[in-house]
Amino acid sequence: MPLTDATLWPMIAHAALVFFLYWLLSRRRFEAVRAGSIKAGDFRENRQEPPESLLVNNNIKNQFELPVLFYAVSLALYASTADNWGTVALGWIFVLSRYAHSYIHLTSNRLRYRRPAFMIGFFSLFLMWVWLAVWIAMS
Repeated sequence: MPLTDATLWPMIAHAALVFFLYWLLSRRRFEAVRAGSIKAGDFRENRQEPPESLLVNNNIKNQFELPVLFYAVSLALYASTADNWGTVALGWIFVLSRYAHSYIHLTSNRLRYRRPAFMIGFFSLFLMWVWLAVWIAMS
């Protein structure tokens, strides 16, 4: 597998997480409607998320904050051929930290565990951007 292909797999793995979270959100919303805690029409403007799906909805929002920078740097590394096994490893670390963060968020939601998972991803992503800047500066 060419190195550039290896750069794309962490993005695919993160997309899989996002698709799973949307499936889970839909399922929990459906169950909330069936249980009578909210009416289906209430989702038209979605001013109040039912408790059954609130954490999932918040977690999906998290997947479009810091991960946007992950996709940008991954594609920039790919396009500029600045990727290497180190950046691929950092990409996987970032994605695994997002899986851990989501798991913690959707289960115990304890910040004591969630924050370190976030910080691991944050620093791995930061290092990917540093490497891209170094690569561009050396070119």
